[in-house]
Amino acid sequence: MRRTPARRLFAAALLVASVLAPTTAAPALAEHGVGVEQHGDLGPELTARLDKAVESVRKQAGIPGVVVGLWMPGKGKYVRATGVADKVTHEPMSTRFFTRIGSETKTFTVTALLKLVDDHRIRLDDPISRYVHGVPNGRRITLRHLAEMRSGLFSYTDDPDFQHDLLSDPYRSFTPREVLAYGFKHRNTFAPGARFQYSNSNLVLLGLVIEKVSGRHVEDFIHERVLRPAHLDDTLFPSGEEYPRPHARGYTNQTLSGAVEDSTDWNPSWAWSAGAMISTFQDLHRWAKIVATGTLLTPETQHQRLKTLPTGHPGTTYGLGILKTGGWIGHNGSIPGYESVTVYLPSKKATLVVLLNTDITYGGQEPSSLVARVVTEIATPNNVYDRPVPPR
Repeated sequence: MRRTPARRLFAAALLVASVLAPTTAAPALAEHGVGVEQHGDLGPELTARLDKAVESVRKQAGIPGVVVGLWMPGKGKYVRATGVADKVTHEPMSTRFFTRIGSETKTFTVTALLKLVDDHRIRLDDPISRYVHGVPNGRRITLRHLAEMRSGLFSYTDDPDFQHDLLSDPYRSFTPREVLAYGFKHRNTFAPGARFQYSNSNLVLLGLVIEKVSGRHVEDFIHERVLRPAHLDDTLFPSGEEYPRPHARGYTNQTLSGAVEDSTDWNPSWAWSAGAMISTFQDLHRWAKIVATGTLLTPETQHQRLKTLPTGHPGTTYGLGILKTGGWIGHNGSIPGYESVTVYLPSKKATLVVLLNTDITYGGQEPSSLVARVVTEIATPNNVYDRPVPPR
């Protein structure tokens, strides 16, 4: 049966890695066709264990290239880029590339929304119908419900017609209203606030709210009110298929045939404020602490953001566009060809960033979660990045 893109595109926020069997010998990191970029001072023993684990996952899961950064104040850092950025030319993976970040976009969109809360221009308990017409049950669904993933709105990325239309022409442009229409033709799945359900329709609606209230394009508002004050000079919200260089090639099997294709230049317009943004390893390292500690927001608004609620999966909770698992706070992302994890651990002031140039699952697991789990099992065993697999 052909796999559909819907749950893998952005449901990655609730996926967990299982422990992969370790290799019997330390991997040769500089083998033919595999580049290694390394910086670290966590000590030779811990570094060697992390090297072995990361390379084991990369090989077993068939991941072309991986970038991992772990910063632990007082202990040191671990930075690795291993594997290839291009399976044809064998160009090495690098920490200096731009990358598509998928659902990590949600942290930027919700931060922009919360800036409007701090400006007293909106309230989290306003109904979405006040800003966007035509939303099913929109008078009862609040902005808070949308940001918490508790609206009950059907996700457009789960719609078979959307999946077919996207994969039939992945270079086409979609408007926000066009993608929402795929979801709105379905009945809501539950009453607002009743439970958690990851839905990309929620974040597209919040993008429309930002535009309605600010009078600006959401990409411009995010740039001016979030990216610029955060000094994220290499993070952007593309208006189409543009993708700054240098970047790794992305590989996906989310295709009509199920065959692996190069999805590097696919148009991410369909993901919009739910997942279209681009960033870099260095910018995500900076962003992890900003979003988890609320540097750009008032203390009260950040307090509201971090009121995480159960997701129905033990150990994982979700707040306003932000998740918490094993003590780590942040988000991950998945879009055809790319995956990422950007999280912060307040108890140790630690930051973890993982970037991959594939979204092809291994044993039903998201490859980014596989990498993040083995790294944290070794480096922060009391705080393991852990996600349960949602039902298919």
